[in-house]
Amino acid sequence: MSKRRVFTPEFKARVVLEALSGVKDRAELCREHQLRPQVLRRWQEEFVERAPEIFVTEPSRGEEQARIGELERLVGRLTLELEVAKKASHILTSRSHRSGR
Repeated sequence: MSKRRVFTPEFKARVVLEALSGVKDRAELCREHQLRPQVLRRWQEEFVERAPEIFVTEPSRGEEQARIGELERLVGRLTLELEVAKKASHILTSRSHRSGR
């Protein structure tokens, strides 16, 4: 039983663009890269289906960046609270040792 080959996204994009641009026909590309026609057809369908994602505007990234900033602030606040709790624990522990408890 042979292992399935794994292709990088860059390779898939290059082959699909060659097919779509007409530089080489699909049969020629399949022979050259030892691909089944069904594989190339699936890559082309996925490429065309996902093409609109390339033109997504930046506001969605702005939302992501705002969420990242919010989470970073939360991490900072929790880190500060943890440090305070550690110091308080250390102070309380050292007092109990001094008093003999």
